[in-house]
Amino acid sequence: MALDLLRDLRAGVALSDYTTWRVGGRAESFAEPDQQALLLELVAEARRRGLPLQLIGAGSNLLISDAGLPGLVICTRRLQGAQLEPGDGLVEAQAGEPIPTLARRAARAGLAGLEWSVGIPGTVGGAVVMNAGAQGGCVADCLRDVTVVDPATGRTAVLSNGDLAFAYRHSRLQEEPLVVLSARFQLQPGQNPDAVSARTSSNLHSRTSTQPYQLPSCGSVFRNPEPQKAGRLIEGLGLKGHRIGGAEVSTLHANFIVNTGAARADDMAALIHHVQDRVEEAHGIRLHPEVMRLGRFGTGS
Repeated sequence: MALDLLRDLRAGVALSDYTTWRVGGRAESFAEPDQQALLLELVAEARRRGLPLQLIGAGSNLLISDAGLPGLVICTRRLQGAQLEPGDGLVEAQAGEPIPTLARRAARAGLAGLEWSVGIPGTVGGAVVMNAGAQGGCVADCLRDVTVVDPATGRTAVLSNGDLAFAYRHSRLQEEPLVVLSARFQLQPGQNPDAVSARTSSNLHSRTSTQPYQLPSCGSVFRNPEPQKAGRLIEGLGLKGHRIGGAEVSTLHANFIVNTGAARADDMAALIHHVQDRVEEAHGIRLHPEVMRLGRFGTGS
């Protein structure tokens, strides 16, 4: 395994290549394991060396500082694979499995429950951490349990749905440094594959026709302050098209901030802050970002 570690560890990798916003500095050390055993060994190596450890998946819903990240950054997007049990509806997927791929496979197998997720550009691990959701569904609705490892001890554990303190775009995994290895979903078996696939395709079309997929983005930036919608509040203030540096409030959907080509992470952070201030001044509501920040940012953003 030591030889694998030497092969996989790289220094100074540009993390902008690993985020959907296409911004972010460099990783001090970087690895992209393709086996769960190698991931566990990398986590153990970080513990032995006393290195800061950060896990990323597909890099969606993520804003990484222009200053980059110290220690070891592990990207899980090559840890793919899933097992489906059409008879009882149980699906087990590795942390790096793209959730749209899983949704399509489930639909073809006549398993209902993941149709909402087909347009989310993330991995299973990231979706569990964020309790990702769309089209009225979310991870908490169908997750049975998740297998995690504690980087501080190397111990693995299985956490049930009830253990995860799920709330709107939230789980306890956002506060605790546990690494997701795999997840199991309980779906509804015995459904008509054509009907489930049709619903899945309809959900994807709904997202792609109303959201700015032609430019780099992180997906929805702000949580909806129910019963209000963040996008409507932002659009109502005339902020569509507003720019700071290379970051722009999308002209198609106001709850998206896009990279027009040369944005930096600081541009994104400053525009997020500006939108929050404007909405708070006008409506007394402080919008809360869905996007997670990693690394150091200026005090004004």
